[in-house]
Amino acid sequence: MTEQAWPWPTGAATGIGSLPGTDIAEAQRIVLGELPALPHLPELPARGPGADLLGRTAGLLVELPVELYAARWRIAPRPGRDLRRARDLMERDLDQLAEQAEEYAGPVKVQAASPFTLAAALELPIGGRLLRDPGAVRDLAGSLGEGLRGHVAAVARRLPRASVLLQLDEPSLPAVLAGRVPTESGLGTHRPVEGEVARALLGGVIEAAGAPTLVHCCAPDVPLELIRSAGAVGVALDLSLLTDLDPLGEAIDAGLGLLAGAAPTLPPAGGRAPTSAEVAARVRRVWDQLGFPRRRLAEQVVVTPACGLPGATPAYARAVLAACRDAGRRLAEE
Repeated sequence: MTEQAWPWPTGAATGIGSLPGTDIAEAQRIVLGELPALPHLPELPARGPGADLLGRTAGLLVELPVELYAARWRIAPRPGRDLRRARDLMERDLDQLAEQAEEYAGPVKVQAASPFTLAAALELPIGGRLLRDPGAVRDLAGSLGEGLRGHVAAVARRLPRASVLLQLDEPSLPAVLAGRVPTESGLGTHRPVEGEVARALLGGVIEAAGAPTLVHCCAPDVPLELIRSAGAVGVALDLSLLTDLDPLGEAIDAGLGLLAGAAPTLPPAGGRAPTSAEVAARVRRVWDQLGFPRRRLAEQVVVTPACGLPGATPAYARAVLAACRDAGRRLAEE
């Protein structure tokens, strides 16, 4: 593999996105304090609709308004209160990021739902998931790409010395590709989306966003080659869900970066947060099993929790982020 520049510093650690609590100022302080090499814009789903991943991303869509109906997001005929709330929350979060990180000069990560997870969750005005209409999925991907371009630009304006890294959350992608997404009745499943179609739409969103993009998939059977060939610079996954290392080895060898989910999102019953030595050992063990030289580990790999941390206590979330940070530093010093 040829040498390449990664959009993160050597020995970096970051969070996946979501944190517990409802105070965005405090959450941003924790992220900037515990993850100084690669901070991210926190998501606080406990604040309610519009603060969750789907609501936040739906608020970014261009000319595709959404609303809440029976506690589910659906396409709306016109912008309304629910959309305003989602956009207001995002605006407040970006203002808080700008206030606290005004002089920050490194990479900063923002997260959004990816097109197929969005299509598997959003509903059509007439009912049923967007996923059942291939034309609607194409329109959604186009709207999302345009919205993400604007979002990346908004972050770059607020943090002029920083570089923006985009994370697309795609937990539903394996189910979409395999035809495992259930219909509304629960009696059937939606037709699988062909790999080439998925690659083209995901690649279009990544290209439109105009920022280095990684794809997060906290599911087994992550379609690594599809993600790499769509133009992602990295993949974020939960190491505990890996069953076959060969596809990951091939993707890393072909130049895909790895955000290695190595710290559990919840402590074992009555247990403590993992130490940085334990987190580093977990990442190192997988890397050694893959057979790559240690010198590349801290460059190509970013240490993260296994997934988001909305269900953790604030103390545990903070301890896990600190353990990931120090694990990254340990790996860089080897």
